[in-house]
Amino acid sequence: MLIVPYGRARAEITVVNSRFIASLAPADSVEAARAYIAGVRAEFPDATHNVPAFIIGGGNAVTEFCSDDGEPSGTSGRPLLAALKGSGLGNAVVVVTRYFGGTLLGTGGLVKAYSEAGKAVLSVARRAELVETRRLAFDAPYHLFERIRSLAESSGATIVAENFAESVALELDVAAADCDAFLSALANLSAGAIAPRLGSTRLAARPQ
Repeated sequence: MLIVPYGRARAEITVVNSRFIASLAPADSVEAARAYIAGVRAEFPDATHNVPAFIIGGGNAVTEFCSDDGEPSGTSGRPLLAALKGSGLGNAVVVVTRYFGGTLLGTGGLVKAYSEAGKAVLSVARRAELVETRRLAFDAPYHLFERIRSLAESSGATIVAENFAESVALELDVAAADCDAFLSALANLSAGAIAPRLGSTRLAARPQ
């Protein structure tokens, strides 16, 4: 089971007048992580440093990266990556933006500041479980719509599309492990009148 960020987060700390702004986002590939890092750099172009770290994947298939971005070697990227690894999150990228406050922090001070900035944003980040889901599509009569919504909610399914016409065209993502039970409940609810079309499986984040 891989735990990932559920959306973006940001936190800020101040250490001896230096501002440390920590930004976090989910990323399911190295390309996505690098694109987010570039976005943060563009957002804070006048910052003294933008220190990145990311972990992509989980288990035995993990890609890790960090950079000191001009800070003394080992004082920023590694502590930030260590904080990210300690959080248990995968598919996550963090960038700590520093605005120098005029006072040198020293090697130990930098390590502590970047570590604490990383932990600050990790502490406020929402978490999700990455699970295999199945896409279902079907048309439902209006008189069953609210009951189907209730069934989806109780089953942990996510309605990803609704189109209201002569009937309601729905698309749902259902955990693959729960798909058979959901289809059975839907058949009982509609007396077999609804025949879902089964789509492909994909990985999706479900909030904890």
